[in-house]
Amino acid sequence: MTQTLEELQREVEQSRAKLDITLDRLEEKLTVSGVVDDLLGTARSGRFAPVFDHALDTIKRNPVPILLVAAGVGLLLHRLGPKPKQAPTRSPRVAVDEDLPPAPLEPRLYQTGATTLQSREDLEGRRRAANIRI
Repeated sequence: MTQTLEELQREVEQSRAKLDITLDRLEEKLTVSGVVDDLLGTARSGRFAPVFDHALDTIKRNPVPILLVAAGVGLLLHRLGPKPKQAPTRSPRVAVDEDLPPAPLEPRLYQTGATTLQSREDLEGRRRAANIRI
C-alpha cells in the first residue's frame, strides 16, 4: 500500500507541474503584449498581410507624424464628446434702495475716525449718554 501511495503522490506532482505550465502559458497570452501579438499574428496571416506590413514599415520610419495625427484625432474625438454641464451664471444686480439695510436708529458709540487709543472713561461716558437717551 505504501508503494501505491508513493505512485499517487508522483502522479499528483506531475499533474501539478503540467497545470503550472498551462497556467503560465495562459497568463502570458492574457497580458497586453500577448493579446497584441495574437492580433498582429492574425493580421499578418490574412489576405491584407502586405498592406499591414507596409503600414508597419511606414510607422517605423516616420513615428513623429503618425503620433501627431493620432494626437489630432484623439483631440477631435475628445471635443466631439459629451459636454460637461455648466452651472447657470447669474447676471449682476444693481442695488436699489429696497435692498440696502435701514440706517441704524441708535447713535454710534465710536466716532468714525476713532482709534484704539481712546480712554475707557470716554467710551463709558458715551455709553451712558446713549443709555440715557433710550
